[in-house]
Amino acid sequence: MFLRRMVVLLSVLSAGFLCLAQTPPVFQLEREIPLPNVEGRIDHLSVDLEGQRVFIAALENNSVEVVDVPHGQRVAEIKALKEPQGVLYVQANQTLYVANGADGTVRSFDARTMQPVKTVVLGDDADNLRFDAKQQLLLAGYGRGAIATLGLDLASKGNVKLSAHPESFQLSADGQRLFVNLPRRYSVAVVDRGNQTVSATWKMLSAHANFPMALDEEHHRLFLACRMPAKLQVLDTNTGGFVAKITTVGDADDLFYDPSRDRLYVIGGEGYVDFLHVSDKTQLTSIAHVATARGARTGLFVPEWNKLLVAAPRRGANPARLLVYTLTP
Repeated sequence: MFLRRMVVLLSVLSAGFLCLAQTPPVFQLEREIPLPNVEGRIDHLSVDLEGQRVFIAALENNSVEVVDVPHGQRVAEIKALKEPQGVLYVQANQTLYVANGADGTVRSFDARTMQPVKTVVLGDDADNLRFDAKQQLLLAGYGRGAIATLGLDLASKGNVKLSAHPESFQLSADGQRLFVNLPRRYSVAVVDRGNQTVSATWKMLSAHANFPMALDEEHHRLFLACRMPAKLQVLDTNTGGFVAKITTVGDADDLFYDPSRDRLYVIGGEGYVDFLHVSDKTQLTSIAHVATARGARTGLFVPEWNKLLVAAPRRGANPARLLVYTLTP
């Protein structure tokens, strides 16, 4: 009887180990691209799909690093900036736009030569940038509470006043609404772009410090990664009502929704990426909690390349680098 039980137990364990061995990872590290002599905190990224380049705002290094991903090397660098935070590449005019926190400017550069084109001053703490492809306009968060609308030539097209400095914000597909994180007010502002005013304010109830945001318009869901405490919250975009929450990585600064896999990617400065599955009924399930690098809290999901990019700052003997991950089914 004892031998029979041992045989059954070993068979079950063997089957379990085989099942685990056959379960593919959610992503695989493809390469690490060094960013020589880049010091300090790294902020947001943008991508040139055709040129296969990535632009990295090296905030404390006062530079933008330009990386050729297929060749695995830095190919250019824009120096002498003033705390670059937001970067945005626009293919239509092959121009790179950089928002600088220290001097409140948005600067444009010819992305073929990296030569400066134009500079406009918005105000303190110019930050996140977004592109309205339908109207060919730039949106830039800045100051103690505002989002500027700019033409591709950086001419002013409008301005929305907010109650606090905007962090991540997302634009609806029809271009009519903006959802804006206001962590200093523990809330999300909904902006009516037609009349350039705030039409609603949704208060955060169970977690604060809501910096990154992602939008799923098909299912009317707004995803917010909060730092205090470290949780991901889901709001209904029709009502602003609370839908779901789950504990996630700390010090999150970038968040992406992958509709093809029903996944969320939360990048946190604790040194991990959290992979979450989100069901049609908005049930959140943790898939993986994968180590990246300490302080690596920003990145970029590039669905066209099937890759997740994570920017790792220098820590001790480990140099700054761009981590390139290939996603798996």
